[in-house]
Amino acid sequence: MSDPMRPRASLRTAVVWEVLKDALDRRVKATGRDALDVLDTGGGSGNFAVPAARLGHRVTVVDPSPNALFALERRAAEAGVADRVKGVQGDAHGLFDVVERGGYDAVLCHGVLEYVDDPAEGVRNAVAALRPEGVLSLLAAGLGGAVLARALAGHFKEAKQALEDPNGRWGEGDPVPHRFTVEQLTALVEGAGLRVGAVHGVRVFADLVPGVLVDTEPGALDALLKLEEAAAEFPAFHSVATQLHVLGETQAAADA
Repeated sequence: MSDPMRPRASLRTAVVWEVLKDALDRRVKATGRDALDVLDTGGGSGNFAVPAARLGHRVTVVDPSPNALFALERRAAEAGVADRVKGVQGDAHGLFDVVERGGYDAVLCHGVLEYVDDPAEGVRNAVAALRPEGVLSLLAAGLGGAVLARALAGHFKEAKQALEDPNGRWGEGDPVPHRFTVEQLTALVEGAGLRVGAVHGVRVFADLVPGVLVDTEPGALDALLKLEEAAAEFPAFHSVATQLHVLGETQAAADA
């Protein structure tokens, strides 16, 4: 678990990793197989793929960036899991040009929906890659977190713009094409035929706390991490989270 838990990175990944690890463990028990087949769409340099491979799973990472895939290969080798991690160049739109349909026990779709032209199609493709008993880990930018961040930075017009924009964008210079509410993400998951198993808010406080405080105050990072983990499940905090995580399950997996 050390790979996704590096001090600063832990604030971005810890909550998602714990939910994902628990979901993978449940799939292992339900299937009776120690090694699952995991697809990580947009998995980049392996923030989740390498830790999943360390658990013994076979992970295929699809990413459009050759540089990210090179970094993935290096990271997997350093972690001693190169034989369980495969990187292929591609994207969510043309997913089945590079991977098979219905071939995976778990699909990760992290930081992808923000950048695809049709988020609904992106989710449908991710779901189509699942076996009849499978789970989807979906992580996307939250609308409320962006509105709050712009307002606290004194950019009130941009905060209002993000709040009212159909895609949650605060202006022409916004680098994120789409942001989502919990209702929008769960509707996408359910519309693709999955049952929503859990919803978590990610980076509820981490992006609002001055970095110097976290870096210099003894014990502050650990305390902030524990606060993030505690707040993640509370619906009241989902509306201000920087990211939203939704765990979707096929009906067969939910019944298992």
